[in-house]
Amino acid sequence: MSGGTGAAPTATAVRARAPAKINLALHVGPRRADGYHDVATVYQAIDLYDEVLAETRADGLVSVQTSDLNGNPVAGVADDRTHLAVRAAHALRTRAGVGAGVHLRVRKQIPVAGGMAGGSADAAAALVACARLWGLPNEPAGLAELAAGLGSDVPFALLGGTALGTGRGERVAALPTGPPATWVLVTSSSGLSTPSVYAETDRYRAEHTVPAPQVDERLLRALSAGDLRLVAGSMRNELQDAAQVLRPELTDLIAAGSWAGALAGLVTGSGPSVALLVDDDVRATTVAAAVGPVARRLLPGAQVRTAHGPAPGAHLVGTPEPAANEITPRP
Repeated sequence: MSGGTGAAPTATAVRARAPAKINLALHVGPRRADGYHDVATVYQAIDLYDEVLAETRADGLVSVQTSDLNGNPVAGVADDRTHLAVRAAHALRTRAGVGAGVHLRVRKQIPVAGGMAGGSADAAAALVACARLWGLPNEPAGLAELAAGLGSDVPFALLGGTALGTGRGERVAALPTGPPATWVLVTSSSGLSTPSVYAETDRYRAEHTVPAPQVDERLLRALSAGDLRLVAGSMRNELQDAAQVLRPELTDLIAAGSWAGALAGLVTGSGPSVALLVDDDVRATTVAAAVGPVARRLLPGAQVRTAHGPAPGAHLVGTPEPAANEITPRP
């Protein structure tokens, strides 16, 4: 990616958004020497978005302000240099040799520490917005390379659609998008720490030989065939047992969803968000009505909502929406 100090901004404010993700499958290898784990995962982007408004600053600084859709501060998010959107803007500036400043206004819908890659979505949206704000060339491969250095899920937040993730999840390859999917999501205002879920998984596996992670071929065939019920029967998350140990109530939520007619349910990512796959919006209404009271009784600040996948990756707002699996920004 190039641009240099001569790259002229094309606007004073640019808005972009990026999607939450669900892991249709998440297979986890043994703990590596660097503390990470190799994974094999099938991501699906859903139409639950965070938005980033990037505005020019004349003083050359990078700043951020995060709020929910009502303009309130978001618990668990620090508006400082550790914010993934700020890190993304700094990485892009350094790579392109840009000296301009930017203020990032982040509006969040994706739960914090919910296993749905909300921070990664913020980083991806910031990359797309700042690239357009600073008049940088449309080089998706360059953005994807930067994304991989920011976090395991950031490259997928750029790509969207349905994809295979390997390595730490940062190496992504588009898959057939699969059948249209309707999800009932149960989220909580109290998240789970990803390191704690991995640590619990490692503790449980301490006396077992852990194979290299590999996605079940049945799921890949189901996506290729567009068979929703076969997708439902092939979903698996190897972090789910640990998440349920740390949050036993998640077991009851998934059971309530199945009783109400969901095709399948699982903890997404490291949790504690639960994703229930259903036939259509009509069934989603029934399942949400049945699960809602259980969720509100068991989880602090529980919310139940419907979402759809696959959805496009990070893209500018106000331009034609890209197709799923199309890396953005658009020209």
